[in-house]
Amino acid sequence: MDSRRSDVDDGERGWPFLAAAYAFVVTMCGTTLPTPLYSLYQREFGFSSFMVTVIFAVYAAGVIVALLLLGSVSDFIGRRPVMLAALVLSGLSAVCFLLAQGLPELFAGRTLSGLSAGLATGTATVTVIELAPEHRRRGATLLATGANLGGLGLGPLLAGVLAQYAPAPLKLVFVVDLVLVAVSAAVVLALPETVRKRSRPPLRPQRLRVPKEMRSTFAAAAMAGFAGFATLGLFTSVSPTFLSEVEGESNLAVAGAVAFSVFAASVAGQVLGRRLGPGRSLPGGCAVLVAGMAAIAVSLAIASLELLVLGAVIAGTGQGLSFHAAVRVVTESSPADHRAEVTSALFVLMYLAISIPVIGVGALTVAVGLRSAGLIFTGCVALLAVATLLRLRALSAAAPGR
Repeated sequence: MDSRRSDVDDGERGWPFLAAAYAFVVTMCGTTLPTPLYSLYQREFGFSSFMVTVIFAVYAAGVIVALLLLGSVSDFIGRRPVMLAALVLSGLSAVCFLLAQGLPELFAGRTLSGLSAGLATGTATVTVIELAPEHRRRGATLLATGANLGGLGLGPLLAGVLAQYAPAPLKLVFVVDLVLVAVSAAVVLALPETVRKRSRPPLRPQRLRVPKEMRSTFAAAAMAGFAGFATLGLFTSVSPTFLSEVEGESNLAVAGAVAFSVFAASVAGQVLGRRLGPGRSLPGGCAVLVAGMAAIAVSLAIASLELLVLGAVIAGTGQGLSFHAAVRVVTESSPADHRAEVTSALFVLMYLAISIPVIGVGALTVAVGLRSAGLIFTGCVALLAVATLLRLRALSAAAPGR
């Protein structure tokens, strides 16, 4: 038996992997709760749409710091302590938003939220898989991915519905989140530990080198992932502003549902990607993403909410297809002794994609207006997806045997 696995038998592991998935959902849900609330914070504290993108980018910075410094810490101290730490950070983030009186609390809340997500992303994924019975291991991998993106999608939906139809729109949702976090912490405490050997973790930044022999493959996967995650960043930061100022839709529940639709479509795209395989889903995802960007661009040009929702679903599906394929291509192409390092590099680039382009949208909004900024963004993402398609075609043509 693997020294990193607990000696809990399969019969006793019927519920723990589902419980770990629940805790994963709650942790990731907390990171996107503010999405439909930014317009309310703007009115409450008087800041610009550009500042919204900066607040959002602070979250990505927290994720990257956690990935670089603490991405492998659960291998040394155990899964449960790290999952609990992620939940504590998530709860502290909710407290910051609950007590927010201005930008400092919003920045603190987003930073804590990013650190929480960075700790949970790798650790919770591995925990769900390790706790699953052997005969459910493949399904557990998909469950972990679904918990990650499903939680990200549920956050805006929950916050939007409560903010629109319940009292105290900037308070109640975070009270509910704290209750969910408390239940999740109790669940995690009851989970069996899968790391049996404990040691002191090396607290130093992880290297982000990519072996020379796979750099071309990595570059194509990273380009596809960058385009898809930039789209997710747009829908979890300024899409409610697009809805209210361009599409004329101010219902916060609708704003949350639109953001949710992107993540739900991404999960569906990943399920489809498992069946298609990376050879078809990576270029296919890029092509679908281009179609989604086209629909979003037209929706902004003619102020059509229906087209924006359609574009969100199409783009989310393309992101899911290309993301699943990118991760699989990178992990399968990496040498075994560099696999974690290369995968971490891919995720760091993807979280940069969530923040940098979105900050660009905010800056463009100040310079040329919200509608034009959105059109420029969709054009840039579409061009990156097309460039990825061309690179994949060149790699395919240069492959041995062709």
